[in-house]
Amino acid sequence: MSYVSRAWRAAAPRSLPAPWRSPRPLSSASGPTAEKSVPYERTLQEEGPGSGEPSRPPPASAQVVVVGGGSLGCQTTYHLAKMGVSGVVLLERDRLTSGTTWHTAGLLWQLRPSDVEVELLAHTRDVVSRDLPAETGLHTGWVENGGLFIASNKQRLDEYKRLMSLGKVYGVESHVLTPSQTKDLYPLMNTDDLYGTLYVPKDGTMDPAGTCSTLARAATARGATIIENCAVTGIQVRTDNFGVKRVHAVETAHGTIQTPCVVNCAGVWARALGRLAGVHVPLVGMHHAYVVTERIEGIQNMPNVRDHDASVYLRLQGDALSVGGYESNPIFWEEVSEKFAFGLFDLDWDVFMQHIEGAVNRVPVLEKTGIKSTVCGPESFTADHKPLMGEAPEVRGFFLGCGFNSAGMMLGGGCGRELAHWIIRGRPEKDMYGYDIRQRFHHSLTDNNRWIRERSHESYAKNYSVVFPHDEPLAGRNVRKDPLHEELLRQGCVFQERHGWERPGWFSPGGAAPVLDYDYYGAYGRERHRDYTYNRLLGDEYTFDFPPHHDIIKNECLTCRNALALFDMSYFGKFYLVGPEATKAADWLFSADVSKAPGSTVYTCMLNRQGGVESDLTVSRISPGAPGSPLAPAFEGDGYYLAIGGAVAQHNWSHITTVLQDMKFQCKLLDCSEELGMMSIQGPLSRVVLQEVLDTDLSNEAFPFSTHKITTAAGCEVRAMRLSFVGEMGWELHVPRADCVKVYRAVMEAGARHGIANAGYRAIDSLSIEKGYRHWHADLRPDDTPLEAGLAFTCKLKSSIPFLGREAVEAQKAKGIFRRLVCFTTEEKVPMFGLEAVWRDGKVVGHIRRADFGFAIDKTIAYGYIRDPAGGPVSLDFVKSGSYELERMGVTFPARAHTKSPFDPDNKRVKGFY
Repeated sequence: MSYVSRAWRAAAPRSLPAPWRSPRPLSSASGPTAEKSVPYERTLQEEGPGSGEPSRPPPASAQVVVVGGGSLGCQTTYHLAKMGVSGVVLLERDRLTSGTTWHTAGLLWQLRPSDVEVELLAHTRDVVSRDLPAETGLHTGWVENGGLFIASNKQRLDEYKRLMSLGKVYGVESHVLTPSQTKDLYPLMNTDDLYGTLYVPKDGTMDPAGTCSTLARAATARGATIIENCAVTGIQVRTDNFGVKRVHAVETAHGTIQTPCVVNCAGVWARALGRLAGVHVPLVGMHHAYVVTERIEGIQNMPNVRDHDASVYLRLQGDALSVGGYESNPIFWEEVSEKFAFGLFDLDWDVFMQHIEGAVNRVPVLEKTGIKSTVCGPESFTADHKPLMGEAPEVRGFFLGCGFNSAGMMLGGGCGRELAHWIIRGRPEKDMYGYDIRQRFHHSLTDNNRWIRERSHESYAKNYSVVFPHDEPLAGRNVRKDPLHEELLRQGCVFQERHGWERPGWFSPGGAAPVLDYDYYGAYGRERHRDYTYNRLLGDEYTFDFPPHHDIIKNECLTCRNALALFDMSYFGKFYLVGPEATKAADWLFSADVSKAPGSTVYTCMLNRQGGVESDLTVSRISPGAPGSPLAPAFEGDGYYLAIGGAVAQHNWSHITTVLQDMKFQCKLLDCSEELGMMSIQGPLSRVVLQEVLDTDLSNEAFPFSTHKITTAAGCEVRAMRLSFVGEMGWELHVPRADCVKVYRAVMEAGARHGIANAGYRAIDSLSIEKGYRHWHADLRPDDTPLEAGLAFTCKLKSSIPFLGREAVEAQKAKGIFRRLVCFTTEEKVPMFGLEAVWRDGKVVGHIRRADFGFAIDKTIAYGYIRDPAGGPVSLDFVKSGSYELERMGVTFPARAHTKSPFDPDNKRVKGFY
């Protein structure tokens, strides 16, 4: 019999070291073994047809073909059928669960640092514990034994307290326990080194075979067809009359199925399936392992445990434990085998042993407990540790439901339902931006193998790390640099990464802090960077208190408020909408009336059919320019210049492109994001300084707010726009890439005697929330409407012009607003970052979406949506009449609700009135 302690000691001479070092090679050459070692009493390996022939002939056509019979494939098929879609076919090349699902640990933790994920997990739990048993009379294998998160330090416990506060909003019961209370709950646990724990009584575990077979039973009862032993050999894609590629059919060795929709739920094999349709699927395969112990006396009915600081989990397995985790040196599965089914790899103990030490420390009885079996199977992982979902940008009708980072069981129910909504209605019900393949990654990254590999490794290795507000990746950096990158780097710029871009975060007085090539944290025999300034600065900000650079950001903000600051915003998306029907398209796309004279600039939203906000942006009417000019392109018909936050530019591109295709508008969308830089000069002295640089009159009369014109700066042609995202008088300069440094230096030279300073996005975050400006995908999302977000002024409801989402907005206006975005301030200077619970008159009414510190008003500012617990509309009188508190990490702070921005509520400063 093998013992945990014996395995530990056997591996020790092989110099298994600290978590961030390992001499293992980058990948393993070992292939799968035939051993079946999963700890489940039942798998589906023996229950399918044994002939190798398909379980039934493929139909000639289908409305939707789901490929892959694991958790996501079964959940998606079930939800499609449940929502009334007839003609749903699931194709599985072997048998249900045979790929990655059959060996999964099946853990379900209800609390995550994301409101949307909490909702997704809640639905999965409801499906396996309530819905499926009620529909089928079958038990899915759900076991509700609870979950216990271990905190070995204050920062970790603070993170758990944040989760507890969010859980109160969603009715998820949780308790922060002391070490002694934890010992009472889990007597076999060593609690000597604990700071505390978070206990969630209704967490549990799922059985992969039981869940998927019950899903299949329920789906087929509603008319779905499930075909096993039927591998996909091709995807037929056809180009329509407008040049748009669309799914036409799915080919198998047993027949072709005509269909307009394919859902790629193929797990590790999703990348190969994508290639059949010309779709990039940015994921990697890795070995992921756990071991199963022999019987442990006294372990029965104990909760599952996640000891994040030891990077280990302990899953109750009847009267034993499954022990696994996330290591710093995972083994990549380089050659994904098409024939792999119900297989496991040999466990590499050198890699796995880092988990044993943590497990034995947490539950000492493990040292003398036998190891019954090892389970090392393939899993798919992505660059940001989030699933890949939604319609692929390359081919209409080709949907992704893959790359679940070993969380496909617990996220499967929620994500399967959202995928079904996506397919049926064109968009998910919830805000799935963080999972949407069309939005998360710039198209230049989705087939960049080095970037995918580096980022996937880092995301895997840091999966159990504390999620701090201001963390940044070290992997996959310096992919997209704007023209001012080197100039700002020399001046101490500490960069953030967004969509591959390096954008200014803040400016360190300590000098340059370059981002170095990724060192894999010393794994795979690589040498770790020493004296890595950028990494040290990031580490200094690993806190839920005010960060140590708080005063530096304060100085950037107050310099902008009192003098002027220059913000490099070159990473912005910069698109042109041009052509004979550009105005027709603009009228439909944008909620505001943008069809004004050339020289006008309008702040507007773009909505979906449900009235949710897909974007907020500025749209400028332009006149035709010279052929090939990125600043003023030539075109026939009408033209509009769109400036969009760079982190959401890909999302905007995808949304606009989809609408143009669906509506068949005769116009083009051109991307000049790389060809143009963008500088924003903001503050009371911006006019004085820029008047020395720009060859145009900047007076209010000659250059009013929300206008733009072509002019020259330092002898270079630029497009100047009078706009602000920080609540000050200022101008944006849109400059051809080659001229950016020259224009930047001219502005800085002119501003030197007036106290100009560089400022970054950390300052923008503070300044914009202080002024009450929205950040898309923070306090403004696709599941929020303009009326709820206080942006009714962006909707041309007084006109008769139809626009996308108008009917939904009008219906909501008539019915009443039942949730509303509210600004809160606290007198106590306490850091908040979002996810704090909002209490009104002693009841939880919502949570904070976005929070920061406002330095001009010297207060914490937080924005969150609130509801009336009685179910009534949320009027301004309702907002003003309540007594509010914000709960941060279990502690409540009195708060004041504002119906206008607490800073410059009359909007005078942006118009130049100081």
